[in-house]
Amino acid sequence: MPSLDIVSKIDFAELDNAINNTRKAIASRFDFRNSPVEITVDRKEKKIHMHAADGGKLDAVKDMFESAAIRRGLHLKSFEFLPAEPARHGATGAMKRDVKLKEGLTSELAKEIAKMVKESKIKVQASIQGDEVRLTGKQIDDLRSVMAMLNAADLDQPLQFVNMKS
Repeated sequence: MPSLDIVSKIDFAELDNAINNTRKAIASRFDFRNSPVEITVDRKEKKIHMHAADGGKLDAVKDMFESAAIRRGLHLKSFEFLPAEPARHGATGAMKRDVKLKEGLTSELAKEIAKMVKESKIKVQASIQGDEVRLTGKQIDDLRSVMAMLNAADLDQPLQFVNMKS
């Protein structure tokens, strides 16, 4: 029986490329010269840290990161931009912003996906396995129609379809 897994993962190599592109854009901009601006990624906490001299520059760093992420093929729904807050160190007026990385399906989202599959009346079974959902069906075309339905749905996270077996 054909099957596939639905996951939500971030390609960390592409994330590193997007951050490096953002750093290059910061270094080449005249308005950022002699201004302390920093963007780092913490893989353990699954966060990106942005620091800038003021709120306007922090917003510009956010915009540069978003455009670099889109160019590298990362979906913006993978990032949860937290509100900017004053930085505790450095010059006065310095601001920081953390960005949470959304990786893995939450149990609520997995249940919502399983419910959508069940309500679609397509002959496919959905089973939740940790942070992924496995779909099994009798025909591969049924799986493809579920893939199209889920791609058209407006969910909180981007979905990837892996391990398609026929």
